[in-house]
Amino acid sequence: MKSVLALVVIVALSYSLMPSIAAQSQQPSPEGRRRVVLKVTPEYPEAAKRLKLGGTVKVIAVVGTDGKVKKVEPVGGSPLLMQAAEIAVAQWKYVPGGESQESVELHFNP
Repeated sequence: MKSVLALVVIVALSYSLMPSIAAQSQQPSPEGRRRVVLKVTPEYPEAAKRLKLGGTVKVIAVVGTDGKVKKVEPVGGSPLLMQAAEIAVAQWKYVPGGESQESVELHFNP
């Protein structure tokens, strides 16, 4: 009976820890973890200039083993600024290495 109870406890603990382990593996790496060798500055959208709209845009850059950005995923920020940020970050180059997810913040000032 004790061995069955111990097994139930071990299984319950392993299932309760699995979501946190999975979440950790899907988290983007902190900005600056993988060195950027080429940064393209985003173009400030005309509509945002006219509105004197500024702010921060956050994206996740999925970087391949060759250092090229394979995909840019929006996280947050003004929709007027997001497209400019995505276009710029898609052109960034990182140091070659394993595939990674890099968190990027771009600041737009009117």
